Amino acid sequence: MNTRRLVVLVLAALAAGIVALVARGLFGGGTQPAAAKPAPQIAVSEVLVASGHIQPGQPITADEVRWQQWPAANVDPSFVLKSAGQSLDAAVAGTVARAPIVAGEPITYAKIVKSQSAGFMAATLGPGMRAVAIGVSVASVAGGFILPNDRVDIIVTVVTGDSPRRGTARTVLSNVRVLAIDQAAEGKAQKAVSDVKTVTLELTPQQVQVVALAQAMGTLSLSLRSLGDNEAVASAGGARREAGRDDAAPENESGFVAIIRYGMSHRQAGGGGQ
Repeated sequence: MNTRRLVVLVLAALAAGIVALVARGLFGGGTQPAAAKPAPQIAVSEVLVASGHIQPGQPITADEVRWQQWPAANVDPSFVLKSAGQSLDAAVAGTVARAPIVAGEPITYAKIVKSQSAGFMAATLGPGMRAVAIGVSVASVAGGFILPNDRVDIIVTVVTGDSPRRGTARTVLSNVRVLAIDQAAEGKAQKAVSDVKTVTLELTPQQVQVVALAQAMGTLSLSLRSLGDNEAVASAGGARREAGRDDAAPENESGFVAIIRYGMSHRQAGGGGQ
C-alpha cells in the first residue's frame, strides 16, 4: 500500500466520524440533559395592609389601605382577609383605628373597631379628649340638623328673674365636635328628630368642667357651625376671647366665668376663687 492511498483512507475515516457526530447532534442522540424541576407553588392569601401610617382614633379610608398577597402559612387569624369580590371600601366601611398602624403592617381585628362595636366611641376620641353627653331638645339641636362629626358652639341660657322674666345667654365653648346623636355615631343611623334626647360631644378635661357647671346653671343649646369654618377646637378661654371677653383669668382658663347669685351675674376664675 503506497503512502497516497493511506492518506486517502485516513481522511475518509475522519470525514465519516465528523458526519456521524453531526448526525447524532441533529437527531438528538447522546445523553439527555436532566429536566429542570418546577419550583414548588406557595399558597398565598390576600390580606389588608396599611399603605401609610394610621393614627389611633382615625377613620380608615380605602386610600389608606391595600390588598397584598401573603403566604397562607404565615397568615394570622387576626388578619383581615379578602373575601370573594370584596372591595377596599367595603372592607373598611365604618372602621376606626384603635391603635397605631405603620405602613405595610397587616390590619388586624385587634387594632380596628367597627362603628357597631362597643369600643367604637373610645376609638374615635382624639388623644387626651373625653366624651360627654348632654341632654337636649329638638329646638336645642338646630331642629335636628346637627349630625355626628359636625362642629357646634355651646350656649348656656340662665333665667335670672320671673317678674318680668329675664335671663342671660352666652357661648361657653366654640367649635366643639359632635361625636354622636343619642347612640348613633353616623348620620345615616340617626333616629327621628322627635326622639333625640342626648348629644355626645368631644371635649378636653377642662372643657368637661365648663359644660358640667353650665348644665347645673342653666339650659344648654347647640349652634351649628359652617363646614367651611376650619378653626381649631377652642378651649374655654378661647371661646371667651372669641366672644370679646379677653379679661378672663389667665392662670386658669378651664372654668366657667359667670356665677348667677340672686339674679346678679358675678365673674369668677376657673379655679373656684371669688
